[in-house]
Amino acid sequence: MNTIRVATYNIHKGVQGLGPVRRLEIQNLGLAVESLDADVVCLQEVRSRNHREEKYFEHWPRLGQAEYLAPLGYDAVYRTNAVTRHGEHGNALLSRWPILAHQHEDMSDHRMEQRGLLHVELEVHGQSVHVLVIHLGLIRASRVRQVAQLRRFIDREVPLGAPLLVAGDFNDWGRLVHDAFAAVDLVAWDGLPQATFPSRLPLAQLDHVFSRGLQPLGVMVPRGRAWWRMSDHLPLIAEFSLPD
Repeated sequence: MNTIRVATYNIHKGVQGLGPVRRLEIQNLGLAVESLDADVVCLQEVRSRNHREEKYFEHWPRLGQAEYLAPLGYDAVYRTNAVTRHGEHGNALLSRWPILAHQHEDMSDHRMEQRGLLHVELEVHGQSVHVLVIHLGLIRASRVRQVAQLRRFIDREVPLGAPLLVAGDFNDWGRLVHDAFAAVDLVAWDGLPQATFPSRLPLAQLDHVFSRGLQPLGVMVPRGRAWWRMSDHLPLIAEFSLPD
């Protein structure tokens, strides 16, 4: 009763492959997300709409991908990070707990990469828990500035004593994010790294769930052919103990 199970997953816009051989994976991702059995699912590269893919794929869902992927009984929040020629995509959060509030902040560092953070406040076991879903840039200098922006956002928008989770695809192959977050008491499970990228042959853990005011209990990454076929990332599942 005093734990929360959180998953973070970059779903690669629900499509795998390139050009005429690309394949739609959103239906399989729906089953996969449900099988994670997480209280909170943090998603990156989620499409709200894409006119080109709607025409190309016969079974493209009529709903936005966040709503489509939400298991029965879950609420979904989606906010756009990037607007493209054919549509848009961004971050989403699916929750089996009530959603109290949500907001978005642009984190784009340059015009070639549109990034953002999704901030959602949940009511979990009768207490407020804040969750940030993020997808940082590919360039290290961008990530440095985005982490600094993220810290300013937390100082401004998240009460100091409130439990906080920060989840997403950090695109960080080193210790930049860990060290910057440790300075503000945001920590992740300190066991052996759980590689999540690339999904076919995982070499690095780019996906994390950090916490403040919650105790990390462990992490795991599901593996197997069914998982690496659906996205270029594997999902990461983390469990935390809530404060009394």
